[in-house]
Amino acid sequence: MFDTCLEYNSVTWSSHLKQDITQIEKVQRQFTKRLRGFKGLTYTDCLAKLDLPSLKLRRIHLDLIYCYKIVFGLVKLEFSDFFEFSLSYTRGYAYKIIQNEMQQ
Repeated sequence: MFDTCLEYNSVTWSSHLKQDITQIEKVQRQFTKRLRGFKGLTYTDCLAKLDLPSLKLRRIHLDLIYCYKIVFGLVKLEFSDFFEFSLSYTRGYAYKIIQNEMQQ
């Protein structure tokens, strides 16, 4: 439940501003400090003890999942509105994509 709240709509709104990221991660930092036995630990140690990836890593993971859904038509978005297939050699991998020129 906790992870879900911080990640809700992160694909739609994924701030790149340091101040916004800090504010979002502050919620998780405060939560982990309130757990029994975690008060004296660093945030990194808390995440390790809870076996949680950082907020940044989880958001990247969710972005990649959504990208996969766009590429394979699992969501109602046009692939060509966001990406295009790379024309460079991909060593047997057919799905090397690049960001569409209009999105950059």
